[in-house]
Amino acid sequence: MPKIPRGRRVGQAAVNALRTLLEEHDHIVQEISGQNDFGEDFYVTFTDDDDVTSDTIKVQVKGGDSWRRGNGYVVPVDRHRDTWSEGNIPVYCVVYDPDTKKLYWANATQQLRRSGSFHEPRFIGISPNAVLDDTTMGSFVAQARRYVGRYRGRQAVLTHLEEMSGAEFDPADHVLHFVNGDDEDLIFWKCPGDAVATLLLSTQEWEPAWVTLESLMRSELQLPEPPDGLGAPEIDLLTAEDLGLDRTELMWVAACFASTRQADEGPEGELVECEGCPSCTGEESPEHGSIAADVIHAYVLELILDRIDAEPDLMQRSIRAMREETELEANIVAELGSLETEPRIVRQVHKLSRATVESVDDIEPEAYRLAILYLIQRIYVGGPSLPLDEQVRIIWRIPEPTGRE
Repeated sequence: MPKIPRGRRVGQAAVNALRTLLEEHDHIVQEISGQNDFGEDFYVTFTDDDDVTSDTIKVQVKGGDSWRRGNGYVVPVDRHRDTWSEGNIPVYCVVYDPDTKKLYWANATQQLRRSGSFHEPRFIGISPNAVLDDTTMGSFVAQARRYVGRYRGRQAVLTHLEEMSGAEFDPADHVLHFVNGDDEDLIFWKCPGDAVATLLLSTQEWEPAWVTLESLMRSELQLPEPPDGLGAPEIDLLTAEDLGLDRTELMWVAACFASTRQADEGPEGELVECEGCPSCTGEESPEHGSIAADVIHAYVLELILDRIDAEPDLMQRSIRAMREETELEANIVAELGSLETEPRIVRQVHKLSRATVESVDDIEPEAYRLAILYLIQRIYVGGPSLPLDEQVRIIWRIPEPTGRE
């Protein structure tokens, strides 16, 4: 008598479990015929309070313990890289574990686009924290709908610039784009109300450059550097000469400063208050944080190494605490999947100590980021006139021992 392969049963169980879960939450599931299966099993259209939205994703479903790895689950990319990364509809991968009877998810399109063309991953990584069930359905749908919305309206432009430069813009930020006569890209990026802007230049490999209108014009007008202690900035501000900007590019950046200043002003010329700023709420420290990213990275790494030296099992305890967290933000869950797939990155994190790392240059950026996700819940940056230990405040996943000096 012919027997049904176990893999077929588990695969069908995966499809049934996902379909049932989504339909129980009133989302619309359209199964793709096996004859037309090119790496996707479902179309899922989300609903909102019984209203059908225009937000649709495609889903690839896998079932079985063969997809399990030491740090979660994987789905092979195989020949689907181009369709998953370049298609008009984002693709999500979902794995069903027959032992735990749980579903786990990852945004395959996002992972592939983040990896870029120089590093083509063989697998989509799925974190053990990426559980998809009744309690996490709301955060999953919110994340998916935000991601789909990245390709509509003004957000589509910001998304294109983010993918091109590697930056992450807030929807409220001022972001302007310029292409010079040599087809080189310049991006002007400034938070509302800030005097300092960031320039991202393709000729500088998108390394952030902090500028003000005064710093850019300094070499142009042959103005002296401000003396130390008399208004010298907390961060290195670059000139047009430092960045190799020609007159046309310089005038474009100056126009960006002028137009964004007008946008920051109200209809009567009064400055628009920024939500949550201490100067607007009457709290102490009426300043915006302004500190170079490399300074933050070096300082936070020192604090991490101090704690690991004092508590050698800190990393393991933090990972266990994170695995047990049921309300982890969906964007963090999505990021964990891609980072935890790389054994090299995971090994660096587990070996992190002063014996292996002396500075930020001794650890890969991905391993540093994964260590941050494991160990830290939040990093707050305060006003630039504060001492460094007061500017940067860390909320650890495992609180520091009481009474520690």
